[in-house]
Amino acid sequence: MQTRLRPLFLSFSLLALPAGAQQLPSLLQDYCVGCHNAEDWAGSLDMESLDFQHVAAQAPTWELIIRKLRAGMMPPKSEAAPEAVAIGNFIADLESRLDREVPSLAAAPGLHRLNRNEYRNAIRDLFALDVDVIPLLPADDATEGFDNVAAGLAISPALIQGYTSAAMKISRAVVGDLTTTVGTSTYRTAPTLAQDRHVEGLPLGTRGGLRVDHNFPLDAEYEFTVRGGAGFGRDPSVAIDLTLDGEPLDVADTRKFRLPLTAGQHVLTVALRDTRRPTGVNDIYSTYSRPGAINSLEINGPFNATGVGNTATRERVFTCVPASNDEERSCAERILTTVATQAFREPLDQRELAPLLSFYEQGRAQGTFDDGIQQALARILVDPRFLFRFEEEPAGLADGEEYTISDLELASRLSFFLWSSIPDDELLGLAERGELHEPATLKAQVSRMLADRKAQALVENFAGQWLFLRQLAAVTPEARNFDDSLRQAFAEESQLLIGAVISNDRPVTELLDTPYTFLNERLARHYGIDGVRGSWFRRVDLPTESPRRGLLGQGSILTITSTASRTSPVIRGSWILENLLDAPVPAPPPGVETNLEGDGTVKLTSSIRERLEQHRTDPVCSSCHSVIDPVGFALENFDLVGTWRTQDGDSPVDPRGILANGTAVASPNDLRQALLGQSEQFVRTVLQKLMIYALGRPVEYHDMPTVRAILRDAQKADYRFTALVEGIVQSPQFTRRVKGGAGESHTGQPATAQR
Repeated sequence: MQTRLRPLFLSFSLLALPAGAQQLPSLLQDYCVGCHNAEDWAGSLDMESLDFQHVAAQAPTWELIIRKLRAGMMPPKSEAAPEAVAIGNFIADLESRLDREVPSLAAAPGLHRLNRNEYRNAIRDLFALDVDVIPLLPADDATEGFDNVAAGLAISPALIQGYTSAAMKISRAVVGDLTTTVGTSTYRTAPTLAQDRHVEGLPLGTRGGLRVDHNFPLDAEYEFTVRGGAGFGRDPSVAIDLTLDGEPLDVADTRKFRLPLTAGQHVLTVALRDTRRPTGVNDIYSTYSRPGAINSLEINGPFNATGVGNTATRERVFTCVPASNDEERSCAERILTTVATQAFREPLDQRELAPLLSFYEQGRAQGTFDDGIQQALARILVDPRFLFRFEEEPAGLADGEEYTISDLELASRLSFFLWSSIPDDELLGLAERGELHEPATLKAQVSRMLADRKAQALVENFAGQWLFLRQLAAVTPEARNFDDSLRQAFAEESQLLIGAVISNDRPVTELLDTPYTFLNERLARHYGIDGVRGSWFRRVDLPTESPRRGLLGQGSILTITSTASRTSPVIRGSWILENLLDAPVPAPPPGVETNLEGDGTVKLTSSIRERLEQHRTDPVCSSCHSVIDPVGFALENFDLVGTWRTQDGDSPVDPRGILANGTAVASPNDLRQALLGQSEQFVRTVLQKLMIYALGRPVEYHDMPTVRAILRDAQKADYRFTALVEGIVQSPQFTRRVKGGAGESHTGQPATAQR
């Protein structure tokens, strides 16, 4: 509402208001209807048409109003606003009405297929084999910010071809293929990797280089070629250091050599060693500039193969070995039943085993017992029961009727949520016995699974997408102090911090204000923190006034929310509003100029703040930027790669601003405290993001009563991470479904997909 209209509007009597507005609470009448009406239609919202006495009919709109009020986005700062207590009371009343009137609908997401990460993890857990699937399968599209949302997991001819080719390649790698031809695998160091210091994971006393975990297909000879820049080869004081599976490797020519190796996974490290000034445990000579760099390692082979070897993968698959031809069929049945049960996430009966045995028999007829198993494994890997997550509907239900999913289906939902992979034997065993759905059992399994190393998938896949951390691998900041060593350190710090909150079951609010972080020497030096030596990461306590406490002080977040050449208060502010407070701002209207790099409409001054202030003189831009910019300005003491600064070009950094809720901020610490003041909204945002990831569908208005119930219970546990997860997995949304079209999401995807 414009200020000049307010006195006139406040003079209206209730009888003068439209019929719908008369039913509205006084808070909306006094502060909202003046702009949000049928004539002005601010924000595409007409509150006069809302019925506060029957909120269920317009529940999506009422939930939107709650979101805006909770985030402090409304009323605008330029307008009069009710007291915070009044807003809180109104929200509580409205939420209570919605929780009573709106049925919580266990809508289904549609047909889930395994995304690329889930596929890789499933192969790992089936066969003890880590496969790089990036060359094999096309990338998955993200929907609602996540690549495991069913609506975005489309099927294409390229994807089907990719699954088929991957199945053949992986099944041969599992069994071992003596017809494997010589091939080359090349591992390269990042061009911007600083190689004058020790790299974590490589032998102490070395610098630079890389660590390669390579799967060798056969017992055979393999040729290795090390390539690098100036330094070693010319300077006798710079030598190549080689290790194989943790043991020093002594070869005559460290630039090119051949080794006989057994099939399976082997770890090879290649680094540099300075014989005159070796790198010590604490990098005491790190101030010296050292020549030379490892550029790549090439692995060629196999040559002169002698057999398929006895790999961990073969041991996992070949649970029996036939002693004679008469035993082959029964052994094949045993092997395929075990693998298919794990792959399909349900017991396999004889009828379902028949087509797999048919493929085994075809392969056996053309070759050996192993060839038959390989053909059958390939058939398993292209089976829809492996590639898709089917959930059966009980017979006799009417459309729109809710039902509880089976324990086996619950096991899959749980494992793909927490592990991004298939259920293990313990989970499947509980499901087969019908015990998994019991609350105590489900709670115990959540604790067990979060303690498992496979729960790292939550850090990499959930947090990596929620916080945009995956984008860090692709950014190319134009900063002299940025290199790939710093990029890797940024990623490691964030993953370790998030992992610590999850594994130690800490309140998720600690992500905003963690009294510690994880640093190595490179990152500590970047942050200006003394006393950290060496390449290994360790927990470092932070003082209360440190700007590095919590996610907002981390180089990863600060870098991905900048442009390539400068900071961006707009990107940083928008990122915080959307990802931490669930208050996304609208995109710029069509035709509005957003270029701040000097296009003739905005004067290119030395300070990004001054450019934005010119930009906000346009009333069309000001309405959104007045909300976004103060959030981003509070972080302006961090440059585009998170280095602390007091100058922006020729101008002093000015981090002052007034947030949408009226809070004054003038530093990263002020912003952190302001966000902690909205900790409930932050936890609500984390919970909703986690629910999207867990359910594989958007969170809709009919889910909000459940969201609020989980929040109330989690508050009693100080918002610990496990409390959020337990609330989700025991909710109707996670354990139940709706039959037929009644469960459609806003995407129009059908709620149920039959085999």
